[in-house]
Amino acid sequence: IIMAAGGSDTQTTSAPTASNNDARIKFLRDFGWEVDNTPVESSQVRIPEQVTEVFDRYNQLQKSQGYDLTKLAGKNAMRYVYKVSNFPGATDPVYATVLVYKQQIVGGDVTDTSAKGKVQGFKMPKSANPTAPSESVPIPSQSTTKPAA
Repeated sequence: IIMAAGGSDTQTTSAPTASNNDARIKFLRDFGWEVDNTPVESSQVRIPEQVTEVFDRYNQLQKSQGYDLTKLAGKNAMRYVYKVSNFPGATDPVYATVLVYKQQIVGGDVTDTSAKGKVQGFKMPKSANPTAPSESVPIPSQSTTKPAA
C-alpha cells in the first residue's frame, strides 16, 4: 500500500516547502520531534488513483492535518522516513514520514512500530497513548510504512 497526501480545500496558505533535507527536519522539529539528520529511507511513491479501505483511513488522518491525498491521485511523490528519538514512552522504533510533491510537504505521519503502535499525525502526543482517535489510526497488518532495519 502506497500512502501520500496533498493539501485540502480549506488551506488558505501553501504547503510548507521541503526543498532540502534541512527543511524537512525543521518541519518535524517544529512539531517537537527529534529525528536523525539523515533519512533511513527515501523513495518515490505513486499515490493510488483508486480508494481502498486502508487508503481511505490514511486519507482521513491526512485530512485531520489539513491535507487530502486524493488531490494527488496518480501522481508520484517523494517519501522521506526519519527515525524519531523522542516519542513519549516508546520502547520500539518510531518513524516520521514526510511526503513531498514539487518541493512542498503534502502530508505524512508518525508511526510507532510497537505491537500496540499507531500511525498518527505530526502533532506530538501528550503521552505514550494518544487519546484523540481522529489523530491516530491502527497500523495495517500489511503496512509498508515501517522501513527496513
